[in-house]
Amino acid sequence: MSEASGMRGRALFVLTIFTGSFLLFLVQPMVARMALPRLGGAPAVWNSAMLVYQALLLAGYAYAHRLSREAPKRQAGVHLAVLIAAALWLPISLARFAIPVDGSPIFWVPWLLLASIGPLFFAVAAQAPLMQRWFGLAGNSGEPYALYAASNLGSFGGLIAYPLLVEPTLPIRAQTWMWSGLYAVLFLLVAVCARAIWSGRNITSEAAAPVSAPPISWRQRLYWIALAAVPSGLMLSTTSHLTTDLMAMPLIWVIPLGLYLLSFSVAFADYRLPADIFSRIAPAILVVGGASVFMIWGKAAYNGLIVSVSLLFVLAVALHAEMYRTRPDASRLTEFYLMMSIGGVIGGFFCAIVAPLLFNWTWEHPILLIAAALLLPQLRLFSLGEEETFGKSGWTIATMAIALVALGIGLYIGMNLSTETGQLKTALIAIILIAGLVVTGRRIAFALVVTAAMLANGGWDNVELSNSGARMRSYFGTYTINQSKDASVRWLSHGTTMHGMQLRDKPTLPVSYYGATSGVGLAWQRAEEIYGAGARLGVVGLGTGTLACYKKPGQTLHYFEIDPLMIEIARDRKIFSFLEKCAPDTKMHLGDARLTLAEQPAGTFDMLAIDAFSSDSIPLHLLTKEAFEVYRRALKPDGLLLVHISNRHFDLNPVIAAEAASGKWFAALRHDSPPEAIINQGMRPSQWIAMSADAGKLARLTGMVYDKRPAYFYPDRWIKLKPPRADDRWTDDYASVLPYLSFWKIL
Repeated sequence: MSEASGMRGRALFVLTIFTGSFLLFLVQPMVARMALPRLGGAPAVWNSAMLVYQALLLAGYAYAHRLSREAPKRQAGVHLAVLIAAALWLPISLARFAIPVDGSPIFWVPWLLLASIGPLFFAVAAQAPLMQRWFGLAGNSGEPYALYAASNLGSFGGLIAYPLLVEPTLPIRAQTWMWSGLYAVLFLLVAVCARAIWSGRNITSEAAAPVSAPPISWRQRLYWIALAAVPSGLMLSTTSHLTTDLMAMPLIWVIPLGLYLLSFSVAFADYRLPADIFSRIAPAILVVGGASVFMIWGKAAYNGLIVSVSLLFVLAVALHAEMYRTRPDASRLTEFYLMMSIGGVIGGFFCAIVAPLLFNWTWEHPILLIAAALLLPQLRLFSLGEEETFGKSGWTIATMAIALVALGIGLYIGMNLSTETGQLKTALIAIILIAGLVVTGRRIAFALVVTAAMLANGGWDNVELSNSGARMRSYFGTYTINQSKDASVRWLSHGTTMHGMQLRDKPTLPVSYYGATSGVGLAWQRAEEIYGAGARLGVVGLGTGTLACYKKPGQTLHYFEIDPLMIEIARDRKIFSFLEKCAPDTKMHLGDARLTLAEQPAGTFDMLAIDAFSSDSIPLHLLTKEAFEVYRRALKPDGLLLVHISNRHFDLNPVIAAEAASGKWFAALRHDSPPEAIINQGMRPSQWIAMSADAGKLARLTGMVYDKRPAYFYPDRWIKLKPPRADDRWTDDYASVLPYLSFWKIL
């Protein structure tokens, strides 16, 4: 084969692999977006989706490994037939069955996704390892493993393209047809690649001969599985850790997944210098970065974000580079990728299924960091000839002694100096970090030092907090019950967001975002005046149940809550007593609000409050045209809808304004900014939008005091909503949070 022909052949296979991987990671967020009306937007939904994708990837890699044993011409024919069969699932749509109200989504979500895109994802997932195998069979020269870098660049491209280009510009239906068109392009590319081996002219002698490479031991297979499982798990645990305990920045899941994919491109590239550098500095980065896992970053949250994602990227590159270093002969390529895929599924299963069932916090994250410490290539940054001086056994004993001393120091700091910021604590932590550099090269000793660094910097406090019972975890989130030192104030945190507060000396006083001067507070106080003594009230999103204390005798109150744990917390009088003291007869509806509200008789409620934010993540499926149609049906013709839009990252005013402008609602915004003295008593700034199909009812609440100037000039008045743009109205088919992201709030 000529050099020019070889270059063309390589370009063809690179393009085919890139296109397939691009499609894989374009369909992942697309299907998640399609499932929002049924599943909601909890971070665990994304983790469950990732587990399904990893399982399908494993199935595709197993199929590619089995198919590679067949004659080249048979491989081509079978794979093209599989691609044609999978096309029966085009265009992509969700399987038509609903989530059971009393069922656990931890198992139901994977089943829905498998039934919806399983065959398509399986067929496309197989083409990356298979095309690398065909690359050699077609007589091309060069390292086939390097083509895996193109695969992950394609994956990264699909991942970034969806939120930045596809979602903001195309409705769901158009997205599915676009994906179908790209699938047809992929089929044609695979067919051209198949022709190269189908013709039989370019098949190498190696392809026709039985595999002659030495067999792979099970110890080596297990090593590859472990090296793949830890980065896969770290990608998901970093996402959970960031969204739960650092910040709930929108689209944050893109960052860990994107860096995870890029790590393969660096680790499997022909040019080895970057991978070698990352492998050498990884132990030092792990000691320093691991020490920050339990830190409370506060206003420096973006520094914490940088540390967390940098740690993930460096470790992923180092561990994947170790896989590449120990790769087998190209004739065993598909088996190698099969082991890698098994590891990916194990890591995903641990984070998506096992961790939420076992842990009350994101403990999977530090556990995986310690596992990384045990697996990292132990490449020392410097050596002073210790082994020559002490001997190999002597130096092993010395490093264990150093590690145990560091562990003792870490426990001492955690138990006695956790709240200190003085020179002693700084000096002791510095000793631990230096010990980490010294013991690099000894896996167990190094892992002990990493553990010591974690314990010294907040780890011990987190252990005690988890053991105290103040933390709880469900599929939908991790919750912490906090209280002031004098126990006068107790509040519920979901990640970094406060979701309700109770004053111990005034247990029936609505505070936080629900105070008497908030939009919802003003409305509910006047429910009897506006709708009479028997007003019917509904709330989507339970929280601590604060709004129950506005209920008056004769009124009925319904809560719609998706998380059983939230109901358990709000009903436990030892934690929060709003429901017990104010509305013990409250009716609870468990399940997604859109589904459970749709089951209510038309015209059930006089007032309905939408307060379903989850640690600052946007309940996009609760703010679409279809969702407002559900609310409109559940309300009486003159009913009032209150929508909570307080948020640190988004300006949702235009979205609600677009819905109001559809002609079905009159609307007004109240931006409540309590004075500092009131804030110190538990009140918080809030933004609520009041909506009604009856202008008269809205006027009785708001007085219709409008002004054309922005809301922040008049914090204590009801004002008009901002004028919407043509594309501001969200639908189940078309919605994007990106245009409403307030970058100035997060920089």
